[in-house]
Amino acid sequence: MFDCHAHLWDPAAGFPWIKPGSPHFRAYRAEDLEAAGTGLGITGTVLVEASRGDAGETLALRDLRRSHPGLIAGYVGNLHVCGAAELRRLLAEPDAPNGMRIGGADWSATPADARALVPLLADAGLVLELNLHRHALRTAAEVALAHPTLTVVADHLGNPADLAEWQQELHDAATVPNVAVKLSGLLTQPHGSPETARQVLDAVGADRCVVGSDWPICVPRGTRADSLARSLEAVSPAEQDQILLSAPRRIYRLAG
Repeated sequence: MFDCHAHLWDPAAGFPWIKPGSPHFRAYRAEDLEAAGTGLGITGTVLVEASRGDAGETLALRDLRRSHPGLIAGYVGNLHVCGAAELRRLLAEPDAPNGMRIGGADWSATPADARALVPLLADAGLVLELNLHRHALRTAAEVALAHPTLTVVADHLGNPADLAEWQQELHDAATVPNVAVKLSGLLTQPHGSPETARQVLDAVGADRCVVGSDWPICVPRGTRADSLARSLEAVSPAEQDQILLSAPRRIYRLAG
């Protein structure tokens, strides 16, 4: 299987949201990622930016991909701190990012300069990941409709808050074929559950879903194995190959 959502960081390098005394306030390195995946049958991991606060984080993820090709299958950089010229250079590299992420309270709260880079991702046929606290699925549908060559991935089930609103937006997103959803963050989301994950699967289909552990964000609530198992509770045996292997390979252009 591919774990399509994990992080590595060292608070000494930035990451101002990680506060002293937090269980996250320590370095999580490639060897920790490997140890946390022991015995889980993980083919490779997609590393996702963790808001270090500077463009160097994306380059650090690229270097980790280069130095640990058997462990790290791909990476998703931070669109917030990436200029147009830098993004063009990154996309031209052999180890280009598999996607870029943008986040915030909602789409209007994200940086306008970052939103302006979305056409570059669409031209490259890459992934735009959304980590929005409101209307993630609705936004995914709107952006995907505007850019048919772009794959838009909603992190963490689309961060459901108001379930009735979320269910309607899930229905709308399901009608747009270049929207995908991560079954991730179930240990930490207020409405993250096998039941909501099952609703996602039934709406968009197994070929448009991937699974992520959200390790080490999940650490206060459980291990990487616990997090992946929670997501997989919603997945039928017939869906596993699509969600765990073929969908990640297609969506993120992964080898292996």
